[in-house]
Amino acid sequence: MTTIRLTAAQAMVKYLSAQMTPEGERFLDGVWGIFGHGNVCGLGEALQQAGNSFPTWRGQNEQTMAHTAIAYAKAHKRKRAQVVTSSIGPGATNMVTAAALAHVNRIPVLFVPGDVFAGRAPDPVLQQIEDFEDGTLSVNDCFRPVSRYYDRIMRPEQLLTALPRAMRVMTDPAACGPVTLSFCQDTQAEAYDYPVSFFEPRTWHIRRPEPDARELAEVAEMIKGAERPVIVAGGGVIYSEAEEALGAFSTKHGIPFIETQSGKGALPQSHEMNFGASGVDGSAAANKLSEQADLVIGVGTRFQDFTTGSWSVFKHPDRKIISINVQGYDAQKHGSVGLVSDARIALEKLTAALGDTRKSGFDPQVRLDWLARVDEHCRNRDGGEGYLPIDAEVIGAVQRTGSEKTVAMCAAGTMPGALKLLWQASAGGYHMEYGFSCMGYEVAGAMGLKLAQPERDVICFTGDGSYMMANSELATAVMRKVPFTVVLTDNRGFGCINRLQTGTGGQPFNNLYEHCNVEEQPEIDFVAHAAAMGAKAMKAKDIADLEAKLTEAKGSDIPVVIVIDTDPWHGPTEAGGGAWWDVGIPEVSNQESVRQARANYDETSKAQRAD
Repeated sequence: MTTIRLTAAQAMVKYLSAQMTPEGERFLDGVWGIFGHGNVCGLGEALQQAGNSFPTWRGQNEQTMAHTAIAYAKAHKRKRAQVVTSSIGPGATNMVTAAALAHVNRIPVLFVPGDVFAGRAPDPVLQQIEDFEDGTLSVNDCFRPVSRYYDRIMRPEQLLTALPRAMRVMTDPAACGPVTLSFCQDTQAEAYDYPVSFFEPRTWHIRRPEPDARELAEVAEMIKGAERPVIVAGGGVIYSEAEEALGAFSTKHGIPFIETQSGKGALPQSHEMNFGASGVDGSAAANKLSEQADLVIGVGTRFQDFTTGSWSVFKHPDRKIISINVQGYDAQKHGSVGLVSDARIALEKLTAALGDTRKSGFDPQVRLDWLARVDEHCRNRDGGEGYLPIDAEVIGAVQRTGSEKTVAMCAAGTMPGALKLLWQASAGGYHMEYGFSCMGYEVAGAMGLKLAQPERDVICFTGDGSYMMANSELATAVMRKVPFTVVLTDNRGFGCINRLQTGTGGQPFNNLYEHCNVEEQPEIDFVAHAAAMGAKAMKAKDIADLEAKLTEAKGSDIPVVIVIDTDPWHGPTEAGGGAWWDVGIPEVSNQESVRQARANYDETSKAQRAD
C-alpha cells in the first residue's frame, strides 16, 4: 500500500478538496475561517498550503460566516456546501446557533471547531472549560444536539473513518444537515502515513429513494377517494428538483397547491394552481382550501406550526393527511399516512398510478380575488408628510422594480410573514430562513445566496432589530465585491414581537425603543453605519423614493443599503388571511386585556387537533 505522510490537518484539507459533485465541481466549495488559538497553527497552515485548490475566506463573526455557508448550500439545493472553522472556546460556541439553524432547516455545512489537547499535557489550556465530573467534555459538546453527525478527532488516523461519514451525512437527502468534526489542536499537527488512495477524487451522487409499492398504492387510493384534496408544497420540492413534477401533477389531477416558507418559489405565484401561502402567515385563498380539504397531501414539508396554524387550519371533520418525505420521521407526523420517497419520484409515480383522475373541488376565482387584494394592499398609499409606510408598501415597491431575476430573502421579524403572504415570487425567486427564524441571518445569508446564484438580483429584507444583531458581513461582501441590495426597514425596535405582545393582551414593553428602560431614545444613523463599512448607503424618504433608489442600486458591484422608516404597529395580517397561532397566554393576570385574550385563546384552541 502506497502512503503519504501528512499532518492530520493537511490530510483533512486534501481529502475534502477531492470530494466532487456529478457536475465535476467540489462538493465543498471552500472554507470560511476565523483563526485563533486551536486552529491557526495546524489547520491554518494546511489551508495556507492548499491555496486556491481549496480556498479560504475570512469572515467577521463565526456565527454569521456560518450563516453565509448555510445560505450558499440552500441556494444550491443542498448539492454543494462549505466548511466553517473557528478557534476553541468562544469562536466555537459562536457557531452553535448557526449549527442549530442548519439542523432545523436540514442544510449541509461542515463545522470544524478547534478543540483542547487530546494528549492533555498542558491542561487546562486557554479557553478550555473544565467539567468537574467529566474529563472528556469541552465546549464543543454543545454541538452534539445540533449536529446530524458529531465526532471528536483525537488521533490522525480517525480521519479515515470520520471524513467519509461526514460526507455521507451531508449528501444523504434523509440525514442531511450539519456535521461537526471537533478537531483537537495537538492532533491537527500530528503526522500519519495515510493511504494515497484515500485522497483519490470521489463523486457523491444524491440518491433518490423510490417509494414502497404498498405505501404508493395506499396513497394513490386515498387521493382517488378524496373530494377536496390540497397539496402543501415544502422545501423538499425544491431540494429534490420536483418543481416541474409538482406543476404537472397539480395541473393534471386538478389538485391545487399551497406553499410553506421553504417551498415558496418552487413554482411562480403566477402558476394557475398556486393558491399562495398557508397557515399563520397564509392567504385567504390558501387557508380556505385548507379549511375545506378532506385530504392534505404534504410534499417535502415538516408541517411546522406556522404552516398548520398550530394544527388548527385543517378543519374538515374527516380530513386525512398524506406526508411524502425522504425522512421517515417527517412522513409520520400527526397520524399521517407516510410515503417515504424522493418527492420528484413520488409525484411521477403517483401521476402514473392516478391515470386520468381529476378533481374539481376548488374555486379558481378565490385565487384571483386574493391576488387582486395583494396588489391593492401593496400599493403606494402616499400618505403625505409624516406618514410612515407599512411593510406591504415596501414589498410592493420592490415587486414593481424587480424582474424575473429578483429573489427576495429574509429570516426574522415582520418581513418573513409579510413576504410569504404578499411577495409574488418568480420561479426560484424566494429564499427564507424561517425554520429557526434566526435574527442576524439576513445580511450574511444574502452574501451566501449571491455567491451561489450570481445571476440573480438578491434583495435582502431586514428590520433594524435584525440588522443591529448581525451586520458585520456587510464589510466582507464589500471586500469581496459581492453585490446585493439590503432594504432596511427601520421601525425603531422589535415591531413584530411588539405586535404579538399587544395582540395577546400584554402592554407594550421592552420591544420598541420608546417602551424600553433607557435614559434617552436612540437616533441610529443606519446610512452612516453601512457607509462606514464600505457599502453604498442611502435613505428613502417615502415609497416613491424607495422605488427610485432601488432602480439606482441596479448594476452596483458592491452591496447597497437602502433605509426607510416604517410603521411598527401594522403588520401583514391587515391584508386578510392568516390563522390562529398557539402561543402561551397567561391563565392568571391582573390585566383585563390579558384575561380577555386568554378567554379568546381557550375558545379558539378548540379548533386545534392533535391527531
